[in-house]
Amino acid sequence: MIGKIKSYDENTETGVIEFDEQFYGFHLDDWSESVAPRIESNVLFDAEGDTATMVTLIGSYPAEPKEAVKSRKIAMALAFFPLTGLFGGHRWYLGFYKMGTIQTIVTVMSFGGGYLWPFVEGVLLYTGKMYADSEGRPLK
Repeated sequence: MIGKIKSYDENTETGVIEFDEQFYGFHLDDWSESVAPRIESNVLFDAEGDTATMVTLIGSYPAEPKEAVKSRKIAMALAFFPLTGLFGGHRWYLGFYKMGTIQTIVTVMSFGGGYLWPFVEGVLLYTGKMYADSEGRPLK
């Protein structure tokens, strides 16, 4: 059967798989992969009562992003430049589209009243408190 991991506890090494609105428990001993199970992963398994056995990941987990792609200097320039900063240009650049949209709406609705927001975030970028893009990759 093909199901989806709904929970996994690293301490007890147990988890729950959902298939067709039914739930099956599994133990790490029944996990056939070399990496730990992740919630919301699709898996192939055999069912014995309400227990899943021979649990196998369908596909593979993507590699964790480690390499910096976006520039801190460009993000700071977009935050500090009034026209782009007020409309969340730095947020759009870093991939935080929802926050960029919210910042744009706040600026338009308050007739530019959110002018401190991009300044504060520019300072956070400068000091390294904002250090990653939306995918968790560090800034250059």
